[in-house]
Amino acid sequence: MTYISGVLPAVRKMKDFEKVMDHPHSELCIILESRISQLHQIVKLVKKKEKKIFVHADLINGLKVDQYGMEYLIRVLKVDGIISTRANAISMAKKNNIVAIQRLFAIDSSALEKNIELVEKSKPDYIEVLPGILPSVIQEVVERTGIPVIAGGFIRSAQEVQAALDSGAIAITTSNPELWNNN
Repeated sequence: MTYISGVLPAVRKMKDFEKVMDHPHSELCIILESRISQLHQIVKLVKKKEKKIFVHADLINGLKVDQYGMEYLIRVLKVDGIISTRANAISMAKKNNIVAIQRLFAIDSSALEKNIELVEKSKPDYIEVLPGILPSVIQEVVERTGIPVIAGGFIRSAQEVQAALDSGAIAITTSNPELWNNN
C-alpha cells in the first residue's frame, strides 16, 4: 500500500494540473474533477512524470461509478488509487490492490455514525474526512476506526493544515496551490 503523508495536491481546475506536474515535492496528483474524455491524457502525463495518480471517481463527468466504470479506471487507465463515497468503488479498488480512500462527510452526528458504519464494512486503506477543519471529528474517526485519516475541505491556511495534522490526520488534501509547499 502507498503511504500517504503531508499536504497532498488536489486538482479541481486544469490550470492547476500543470502546477502539480511541475511541483518538485509532490509525488502524487489527486484529480478531483474532470471529464472522462480528458482522463486518459491526464493519467498518461502524470505517469510520464513518474508520479502516482488518485482519481475521485464520483466527480468524473461521464463516468458511472459501477463495476464497468471502476474496471475502466483500474484496468484500462491503471490509476494508483480511487477516492469515493461509495462502498462498491472502495471494494473494487481493494480487490484490485490499488489505494482505496473513502470520503466521509461529517455534516452532523447522524451522518458521522452512518459513515463510520459504512467504513467498518468497506475497510478502506484511508478515510478522507470533510470538512478537514474539525479537529475533534478527525480525532474521533481515527480513534473509532483505526484507519489512517486524511483531512480535506475548507483548509485555507498553514495553521489549519497543522491543526488537522495535530488532531491525528496523517495528511491533508487541498486544491489551494499556496498550501502545497507545507510539507
